[in-house]
Amino acid sequence: MTKIVVVDNHGQFTHLERRALRDLGVETELVDNETPPEDVDADGVVLSGGPDMDRIGNSPAYLEGDAPVLGICLGMQLIAEELGGRVDSGEYGGYADVNVEIVSDDDPLTGSLAPETRVWASHADEVVELPEGFDLTARSDVCDVEAMSDTDRDLYGVQWHPEVAHTEEGEEVFENFLEICRQ
Repeated sequence: MTKIVVVDNHGQFTHLERRALRDLGVETELVDNETPPEDVDADGVVLSGGPDMDRIGNSPAYLEGDAPVLGICLGMQLIAEELGGRVDSGEYGGYADVNVEIVSDDDPLTGSLAPETRVWASHADEVVELPEGFDLTARSDVCDVEAMSDTDRDLYGVQWHPEVAHTEEGEEVFENFLEICRQ
């Protein structure tokens, strides 16, 4: 059975990420972000959202492992920042329904959502410059980088929250990530 670990970065929806994966029939464990990656045995890692880049614990160390990584909101931002991209304050601010344009229909994480999807996202902070090796896979009117992928390293990120009911095709994002983890 596929096992996914959700690394808790103190986000308000982290428990919903675990539940969404568990509802797909996956063995799922929620671990505190102070947990060292070497103490975790998983086929994939989800870096949860959270309120503050200063409270990400050992999350960056999970990027060095062999398991695919999906960063959600803050999780995507920490991937970008750790790997040479840039994060800044968003012009839009808080949570809102957003129409997202999928710009890469062959992307393994978000391509199946093309040509667009409706999501629930916070844009208080956002990726403004992609790290080297990453492709832009989704954008919106309020955020130039709604999703990004580095398929060579199996590192993926979405600005939105696929785990909440307001995101129309959130379950499909998790299904696609599971498929990546099973390859």
